[in-house]
Amino acid sequence: MSDCGCEPTATDTPAQRRALTIALALNAAMFVVEGAGGLLFHSASLLADGLDMLSDAAVYALALYAIGRSALFKVKAARVSGWALLLIAIAMLAEVTRRALTGSAPEGFGMVGVALIALVVNVVVLRLLAAQRSSEVHMRAAWIFTRADVAANAAVIVSGLAVLVTGIGAFDLVIGAAIALYVMREAFEIIDEAKEARAEA
Repeated sequence: MSDCGCEPTATDTPAQRRALTIALALNAAMFVVEGAGGLLFHSASLLADGLDMLSDAAVYALALYAIGRSALFKVKAARVSGWALLLIAIAMLAEVTRRALTGSAPEGFGMVGVALIALVVNVVVLRLLAAQRSSEVHMRAAWIFTRADVAANAAVIVSGLAVLVTGIGAFDLVIGAAIALYVMREAFEIIDEAKEARAEA
């Protein structure tokens, strides 16, 4: 590869494309499931997790598009996905704030059920991406997103159980805000890695 980073990298493989395609399809489907679940069960944390799934689908699409392209293009794709994730996190915090002010009554049983499905999906995606993870920034960004999802799913399950046992809806709001802040942290991590990779390229 030349110093300008204009040539396609040699580590791109059909396996990467397959893993990202499956990840994209699964996350797009789970955005619909979690979004609908969040509305149906009045859960801010499910909605936040669903929005996170949507942002992940966008990241996978960018990473998929980056395969076969230059290292510099992949850095730009990772940077765009990082900033997109940051915007999603801000939107999550705004929704949690709105629900805190207007009040909400989440249903714990529904939250746990939907979050369990999402957790299974994300574990599958994480294993797919881990097998293809390389030193390239666009694949690292995709893996980081999925790693965050697994943690978020577990948090939603815990909050759903807490709501189910205690009947206190504030648990849902707290976890929704925590997911947003965690996603924000992941966004800054991706942006920082993109800066480092850009300097190397």
